[in-house]
Amino acid sequence: MSPKLIGAMFVVLSAGGLMYAFVYPYLSGDIKAQKRQAALTSASTTRQGARTNVDQAKRRKAITDSLGEVEGKKKQIDLEQRIQQAGLDISKTTYFIASAACGIVLSAAVFLTIMNVLAAAGAFLVGVVGLPSWTLNYLRDRRIKKFIAEFPGAIDVIVRGVKAGLPLGDCFRVVATETAEPVRGEFVKIVEGQSIGMTMGEAVDRFASRVPVSEVAFFSIVINMQQKAGGNLSESLSNLSGVLRDRRKMKDKVKAISAEAKASAGIIGSLPFCVAGVVYFTNQDYIMLLFTTTTGNMIVAGSLVWMSIGVFMMRQMINFDF
Repeated sequence: MSPKLIGAMFVVLSAGGLMYAFVYPYLSGDIKAQKRQAALTSASTTRQGARTNVDQAKRRKAITDSLGEVEGKKKQIDLEQRIQQAGLDISKTTYFIASAACGIVLSAAVFLTIMNVLAAAGAFLVGVVGLPSWTLNYLRDRRIKKFIAEFPGAIDVIVRGVKAGLPLGDCFRVVATETAEPVRGEFVKIVEGQSIGMTMGEAVDRFASRVPVSEVAFFSIVINMQQKAGGNLSESLSNLSGVLRDRRKMKDKVKAISAEAKASAGIIGSLPFCVAGVVYFTNQDYIMLLFTTTTGNMIVAGSLVWMSIGVFMMRQMINFDF
């Protein structure tokens, strides 16, 4: 076979290979099939992305609506709610009677001590309005602080129960029987509310209104979101528990950092009274002019007003709200 013939055959075979590689897919429809498959894959990806965006938008809207509902339910707390939040099992009538008795006792003690009607009237006003309200606020704040300290542990119990396969209502019953007060009492009310026909969302909403702190509001939002939109409840509650513990750590850190400023404010605020007490025991006639003369009474009143303003300003400077 001549070299020319071999070269011609090689050229023909090369041309046929090139034709097969580049032209045959178009003739057989492979390119069209690949294009259709790519178009379908792109459309499917686009639909999935759009569906994901829609789901995320719906979830964000649901969270926003829940936050709006919680914010809308914030209102002025009346006396009966304050008594409940303080953990006292008394009625408003009992509270008013105790306030009146406190005012009478305090005014009588002041009148018998200094024999001044105006001072006794002021003591009666303080005993009726100031002292009972301060005591109620103190008990309420102490109970809420104790609740916040115990609440993350209760959420962990719920998370473990949900992971173990227990229904959410049964997890609430476990918390209502195993945890300490005041968390136990609040979850008992949730369980009792469900037993009389309340939904889970209504029960936790009332829970948030009884304990008006952000931790319980977050918990209410998580439960309502799970009831409305579904999702991994154990993961959400676990994240919430971590957030609450981090908030507690931050509060403790801020409390430690501001301890020196609070101590300084306490020393500055108590110093005038300590000096007045020392002067009273060392030179009683010198300081009694402030209480036995009109000019002295005006000086004492003005000093107390300015002292109160200074204490209030120092308290606002060292008080951190979370």
